[in-house]
Amino acid sequence: MPDELPSTIGPWIEASVDHPLKVIPDGTRGMWVHFTVPPTTDWQHPGILVERLYGLELSVYQGNQLLFESKRDFTFDLNKLLLPIGHYTSPTDFYIRILTTNERAGLISGIRIDDFEVLSNQFVTKDLPDLLLGTSIAFLALIMLLCSRYLRQTQRNTWVSLCLIALTMGTLIITYSPLSYIYFKEYGDILLLLFDVSLYVLIPSFNYYIDKVFESQYGFFTKFRLIQAGYSALCLVALLIYTASGARHFEVYYVLSGIILGGLILLQLLLIIVLSVLNALKGNKNAVILSVGIFLFALSGTVDLTFYYLSDKTYVLLLWKFGIVFMIITLVIILARRISADYAKLFNYSKELELHNHNLQRTEKLKIISDLAASVAHEVRNPLQVTRGFLQLLVSRTNEKDKPYFELATSELDRASDIITNFLTFAKPEIDTIKLLDLSVELRKIEAMMAPLAVMHGVELNVSTQKELYFYGHTSKLKQAFINIIKNSIEAIEKDGLIQIRATSEKGEVVALITDNGEGMDEEEVAKLGVPFFSTKSKGTGLGMMVTFRIIEVMKGTIEFHSVKAKGTEVTIRFPLIALDTVLPDDVGT
Repeated sequence: MPDELPSTIGPWIEASVDHPLKVIPDGTRGMWVHFTVPPTTDWQHPGILVERLYGLELSVYQGNQLLFESKRDFTFDLNKLLLPIGHYTSPTDFYIRILTTNERAGLISGIRIDDFEVLSNQFVTKDLPDLLLGTSIAFLALIMLLCSRYLRQTQRNTWVSLCLIALTMGTLIITYSPLSYIYFKEYGDILLLLFDVSLYVLIPSFNYYIDKVFESQYGFFTKFRLIQAGYSALCLVALLIYTASGARHFEVYYVLSGIILGGLILLQLLLIIVLSVLNALKGNKNAVILSVGIFLFALSGTVDLTFYYLSDKTYVLLLWKFGIVFMIITLVIILARRISADYAKLFNYSKELELHNHNLQRTEKLKIISDLAASVAHEVRNPLQVTRGFLQLLVSRTNEKDKPYFELATSELDRASDIITNFLTFAKPEIDTIKLLDLSVELRKIEAMMAPLAVMHGVELNVSTQKELYFYGHTSKLKQAFINIIKNSIEAIEKDGLIQIRATSEKGEVVALITDNGEGMDEEEVAKLGVPFFSTKSKGTGLGMMVTFRIIEVMKGTIEFHSVKAKGTEVTIRFPLIALDTVLPDDVGT
């Protein structure tokens, strides 16, 4: 291409914004661009702006006068042009001389004429979001990378790969922006080196992260990522040799880092899209969210590379930045969900640990009481019975004035005998005599037994039950447990009381629900239920509820209490549901 200003009469190739000329003929180093500027008297400080062009050396002429000149010592050819011009009263010819060492050169956007201040703002603001986005992502990645030292080894590898993904993505965005090479022109070679290194680190890091997200369940992808990691290492070595040799053998390096690597990246993204869809179909919510992000990122990269190669490598890669944003958004959502899930797990674990400790303490206490009851109860009951017998003998021989004292003593001895009976029931719950029971039948019997007591206290007892609720248990002990609970509910109600008992089957279990509108209990009182000698009643011993817990436990059941002070209590009792067709006739009880 001649250095002198070409004639406006000579042969020119027509071009437009829609059909720009970007590929230069073989044997040439660039091109001349000729355009005519209309009168500029309407602007106070007129200027021209070219948002995008390919070229390393730019020279702008107005007539034969050189107005602007810019040269680059590095090979990044994506450029911009902002130039103040004078006031012209008539159309004026301008020429832009573009030189390059690449295969492409020319304008890929229109030439805008406006006030220079307006153009200056547009010159910066159009590419400034890329710099801010890239810097933010890279800074966040560095902070995350520093925090990785506090993670366990099993978590650190995936975390570091995610940090490298974010760091290299941010670096790619920064080093792909034309503003970086305009304002930091002296560091152009370093920026290009960072771009290539970031690309070679991003590819294996991204593959590793995706493979771990998919839990290495796709063996062919694991092998592919190892092969591509090796090829990325080869490209990194080729980059170092290319840089150290003073940019010699560019054709070889371009084939390795451009053509072959580009094809591998395209294959990589297509594989990730397919695997993302397969993983999303499995229904895991985090996997679906991650797969959407990966899919959008891979899709944007695939479309970008497709357009790039279809346009003879003149297309400016753009969509991949949006893919990065989508990818980061999905990672943030997943991180928030994982933090929430981890907090829920920690909270549930804390509650389970507290319940476990409570049950452990209760078991230890009950074991002591059980041993004590088994060894002492019989020895204590015999003297009590003898004493009661003598008191009954004496009461028949005493005067009427002293009879109330004897009756009180006899009543207290009976109360002591009941306590011992509870101890014996707790120590020996008769687990060898369980039979198949129908809870609906048992509840009707219990209703008949407890209805008079409920009426005496002004309480309505309401029982509704599903039929054929079979489970293994002991009929008299079951009555004892339910009577204890219902009796406590009756005594906890002051007036206008209502006790509802419902029984049904649910998820392979027989479920009995007992609710009342009594005085209720707070959390601390609920936690102490079943503990020996704890009772909310002034004369209670707590042994009745202790025995109730023990009976239900022996019948392979569970019991839960939910209570609100001044509102009432809800008791849920569950037993394993037994299908009647699997039961032998001898097992059925009445």
